[in-house]
Amino acid sequence: MQRTQSRFAARLARANPTAVFLVTLVLVLVAFFTPGVVGGLLTLALASAVVALLVTTWAVQTPQTRAIRLLVLTLLVTVALVKLL
Repeated sequence: MQRTQSRFAARLARANPTAVFLVTLVLVLVAFFTPGVVGGLLTLALASAVVALLVTTWAVQTPQTRAIRLLVLTLLVTVALVKLL
């Protein structure tokens, strides 16, 4: 690990991409299909995870990747607000 690299980034780099994808897929499906306030709160939790990922990796991402991640964040927050209201 480099001196400037955070422990969170190092753990992300070691994570199994397939397992991360499957866990994220399950969490998204549960959040989207859970009705009402609970589904909205789960969706907001997913949005906060996207924010953490954005903050951690912002400096090394291309502008296209940044735009896609911001779009996903916007969609998650929109879905969460719709479910909460």
